[in-house]
Amino acid sequence: MSQSSEVFPAVYRHPFIKCLEPRCRALHEAIESGALPVNRENGGSLNGSKEHVAPGRRHVTRTNLKEWIAREFPSDKPEFLFDEIERKTHSAINTDAFLALQADCDAARAELKEAAKWAEEITREMDAMRGERDSLRAMVEKQNAPGERAETTYLNIIGAMLTLMLGKTPTGEPQSIFDNQSVIIAALLEHFDKKPGISARTLEDKFAAAKRSLTAT
Repeated sequence: MSQSSEVFPAVYRHPFIKCLEPRCRALHEAIESGALPVNRENGGSLNGSKEHVAPGRRHVTRTNLKEWIAREFPSDKPEFLFDEIERKTHSAINTDAFLALQADCDAARAELKEAAKWAEEITREMDAMRGERDSLRAMVEKQNAPGERAETTYLNIIGAMLTLMLGKTPTGEPQSIFDNQSVIIAALLEHFDKKPGISARTLEDKFAAAKRSLTAT
């Protein structure tokens, strides 16, 4: 208080503590209005009388000051008067209610922690199941895929049929109604376009592979 100055009887101003003056004024206004009971410096109570007490002689008890601040400024409770629970508790909520709410909150946090742990375990199990699923899918696809020997056989058959369809008899007559490979592909697309693997690109690739296989063997 050495740097403070008295701007009014018992009202002080501080160059750095800006709230000092307005709080001093609030205290005196409360005393003068009767909202905050006041005593003299000797501790003698006025017993509710309206007797005037000079500002410099005004003293308030800890209990009265605490009740007045809790009532008038419930969100501005100083530490020297209120403990941690009291500072966090609204005036409309008593200590028991606050402790009950705090217990519920702690229980909710514990349940949330358990739920997070459960979710983590479920996620690990699902990841493991996805891995097993992908492994089984790969095994099935591998079993369904023809082996190298079967693939060669299929390509040779396709190549042989393609050669016959586009070939001619010893007398020079066409062996089919198809003049070239493009016509064969167009006919296949017209009759079997909804079948798996029946597309222009796939047929062209397979026909080319069949010709190479037939020539190689």
